[in-house]
Amino acid sequence: MASFKVPTQDMKFVLTELFDAPALWNSIPHFEEVSEDLAMAILEEGAKLSENEVFPINRSGDEEGCTWDDGKVTTPSGFKEAFQTYAESGWTSLGGNPEFGGQGLPKMLTCFVEEMFYAANSSFALYPALTNGATLAIDAHGSQALKEQYLPKLYDGSWSASMCLTEAHSGTDLGLIRTKAEDQGDGTYLITGTKIFITGGEHDLTENIIHLVLAKLPGAPAGPKGISLFMVPKIKVDSDNNLGDGNNVSCGSIEHKMGLKGSSTCVMNFDGSEGYLVGEVNKGLAAMFTMMNYERLTVGLQGVGLSEVSYQSAREYAQDRLQSRAPTGAVAPEKMADPIIVHPDVRRMLLTQKAYAEGNRAFASFVAMKLDIAKHHPDSDQRNAAQNMVALLTPVAKAFFSDRGLDACILGQQVFGGHGYVREWGMEQMVRDARIAQIYEGTNGIQALDLMGRKVAANSGEWLYQYCDEMEQYIETCSQASEIPEFIQSLKDSIDVLKRTTEYVLSESASDVNVIGAASCDYLNLLGLVTLNYLWVRMAAVSSSKTDDHFYSSKVKTGQFFVQKLLPEIQGYAAKVRSGADSLMQFNDNEF
Repeated sequence: MASFKVPTQDMKFVLTELFDAPALWNSIPHFEEVSEDLAMAILEEGAKLSENEVFPINRSGDEEGCTWDDGKVTTPSGFKEAFQTYAESGWTSLGGNPEFGGQGLPKMLTCFVEEMFYAANSSFALYPALTNGATLAIDAHGSQALKEQYLPKLYDGSWSASMCLTEAHSGTDLGLIRTKAEDQGDGTYLITGTKIFITGGEHDLTENIIHLVLAKLPGAPAGPKGISLFMVPKIKVDSDNNLGDGNNVSCGSIEHKMGLKGSSTCVMNFDGSEGYLVGEVNKGLAAMFTMMNYERLTVGLQGVGLSEVSYQSAREYAQDRLQSRAPTGAVAPEKMADPIIVHPDVRRMLLTQKAYAEGNRAFASFVAMKLDIAKHHPDSDQRNAAQNMVALLTPVAKAFFSDRGLDACILGQQVFGGHGYVREWGMEQMVRDARIAQIYEGTNGIQALDLMGRKVAANSGEWLYQYCDEMEQYIETCSQASEIPEFIQSLKDSIDVLKRTTEYVLSESASDVNVIGAASCDYLNLLGLVTLNYLWVRMAAVSSSKTDDHFYSSKVKTGQFFVQKLLPEIQGYAAKVRSGADSLMQFNDNEF
């Protein structure tokens, strides 16, 4: 069976030893009350809830799934009770604005809470995740009146929220949406249209659901420049937040999905539903993208969480499953065979899972740190520099984490052999649940194109080279660290590969626009691996003097595995980028 314990020691290591988060928080007035003790208490309490309440209903939730009946959606047994406990314990308000009832905690901390709940039960975790994203947009762009009325109820978990963006004919290209808004002249708008693939669009966990809906007003400019964002309650509320009449919002159906069956994915119909403008007219995409960096990191965290729980389950199985003898002779001669963890190939699979789970956890915290600095640091230069890194690394985090998350779940399934393919062991559910993260919040191909086109080529690599400077400055600070010369050299070499590959794309794309699209996915993987290299060097530097403790010795050895067995893939990705676009674009349509 699948097993899960929150890796609180590793989370503490990343926060306090790798990044010294308490010192950062002390330098930012918004976070100065967040101490190390408080952070650890939050992680420990979150671990109890995720392990004891939410993880036990993961497989049963997958077996039962959500049900739809005449527009009403019922979540699996135990979900409603677990969500009530989750909300009453304050988990729905961790990162919220304290002015309206939120706790104002740093993303560096809340990202670990998100990860542990994704690991425990990804279907369950999606409901509050969508609410968190919506509250970010409302807080940043809503009127004071909307914030005062709606945010407290969203923060305390009485209400939840959804993001209604996609339509049947309009996925990534939101400029094609047909949902209409009509100004009623009294501060309200009537919203009419149908949205699909809406996570948490209808359910029984909260008394009301607040939908953020993209729509177009009559006469709006064509394409994405004509999109506005509206807040549409499922049930109308008065000025005292008493629930009133329905708001002509209905769930037409729910999707029958490959995975995440405890999460309702809905077709939502708005039939002259009353809504309120969020932000400015025709500036809906700007309002939406306020939350997208956070949401894309959140989606990536689903991959990190599932990597962790798959690794833990596979490790436990490999330690117990007896099969054959070790190549060097019997390790457990008193038993009929040795546990399969003695075999090199099983170790390869487990260590790949471990290296990506721990490396991507550090990567996620690194991006979250930049988000916190970009939003709250008192120094404008630091805010601007951090915002550049957020823009550069967010698409990498979303795509790289979710790609490697699926890979890790498949490896975990492989460790189990035939048992990994049958339902009762739980491993095949992880594969199914992990698969969607590569698709939603912008497919990973779109993330790669965003990275290569908008975040690198569009500014001639300015942000990328700034990032390289940061990594090279770090090398200078630890160049005398004789304990880890292999790590330092690997980072120097990988930065060189990254720079040369970037220069190739910038040069060639000037004469062939297809080079950007052809290079994008391989370039994203290259940048993801180089970033992990940077973070594994830093983790090894922290751990190398403490290897008498098995946690730190394991950290150094896992970093060595990454450098020797996984990092060499950058050469292949660089070669594929340098192969150009011709082999892709030479085909005529009838030759596919």
